[in-house]
Amino acid sequence: MTTPTLEELPACPVETTLSLIGNKWQVLILRDLVLNGTMRFKELQRSIGKISQKVLTSNLRTMEDAGLVRREAFAEVPLRVEYSLTDVGETLKPVLDALWAWGEGYKEALRSRQGD
Repeated sequence: MTTPTLEELPACPVETTLSLIGNKWQVLILRDLVLNGTMRFKELQRSIGKISQKVLTSNLRTMEDAGLVRREAFAEVPLRVEYSLTDVGETLKPVLDALWAWGEGYKEALRSRQGD
């Protein structure tokens, strides 16, 4: 995938957002890069949990192509690769904050109902 053109993106802004970060793994990658800043591949994999190397690589490439994630490789032995959010990726922080707050509120509502 390469960076989508305006013509390729859905007309609806919500659908556009979901097309870029609409799967569980992409949201968790964003979460970890927002919370931790720059991370190496294995750090991301450990932090996310049950994600295969193939799935993480595929999602990172997709997000890099979309301009959300930056990949920086260092000419060292062994090769060191770091991932961070681009400026555009950083603008998703309020979206992730809202998801966090909503999730906390939902859990609290469940606790209240189960305590009745």
